[in-house]
Amino acid sequence: MEMFVIAALFGILVGVLSGLLGIGGGVVMVPLFRLVFGLEPIVATATSLFTIIPTSLSGMAKHVRNKTCVARVGIVCGVAGACLSPVGVIAAAASPSWAVMGAAALIIAYSAFTMFKKALAAPKAAAVPAEKGREERACSASQASRAAASEKPAETSTSDDGLSADSADFAFTPLFVAKIVAIGVLAGFMSGYVGVGGGFIMVPLFMALLSVPMRLASGTSLLAVCILAVPGAIEQGLLGNIDFLVGIATAAGSIPGAFLGAGLVKRVPERMLRLAFAVFLLVVAVILTVNELGFIG
Repeated sequence: MEMFVIAALFGILVGVLSGLLGIGGGVVMVPLFRLVFGLEPIVATATSLFTIIPTSLSGMAKHVRNKTCVARVGIVCGVAGACLSPVGVIAAAASPSWAVMGAAALIIAYSAFTMFKKALAAPKAAAVPAEKGREERACSASQASRAAASEKPAETSTSDDGLSADSADFAFTPLFVAKIVAIGVLAGFMSGYVGVGGGFIMVPLFMALLSVPMRLASGTSLLAVCILAVPGAIEQGLLGNIDFLVGIATAAGSIPGAFLGAGLVKRVPERMLRLAFAVFLLVVAVILTVNELGFIG
């Protein structure tokens, strides 16, 4: 019972990070399962992959409702990743434990470095007095409403970044689709190999290669994770590598946590989101590396 409560409490934190940053939560759960519950590396990655699915579904549902995801990108990326996820599972089963955890730490650290660069390059929000800011926003909104009424007969759903969540502002050319597929293939393989959803790979690549803003990248990533994690989780289950008790206990907290985290996306500035994501990844990479070197755990 105590283990169930601890896992559920950790699950809430995992869920909030998942919904807010667009990750499946595996980069937190794998070290958690290794350090706190003492699971073997292959069991930790398998249990993480299992728990990622309900966690991502919860956050994705909120993002879809808030129109903070690009559905077509997420679906194409997820299907491409689903094809490679079982291959990653097979590779993990044939690899030594240190190789699996080492690969996880390296990829997480690289993603942290990439996101730090993006965060530092992002412009800071202009400091505007509260009253003046409200007046300017009200005036701009009024002018925009009048212009839209005179020029466009129909409304288009947009996110806070001004981009349509229905993908209208993205040209799905063959090159654009090829980039999506490439991202999905990489994320899918690493999802099966390391036991993560692949969001820590997809979010930076969506921003760098597809020019998807962070606010839309988070929800889009979760949609892809929901799809690509399924084949790998099924395969791990058939191999008997999943600790279902730990996974279900963690999901009990991560499901409501992910829903809450997804609702916070519109309230957090873009630059702060990127910095938070980078710091989070860096800490996880360090903890995982130190643990596998035998200094802790």
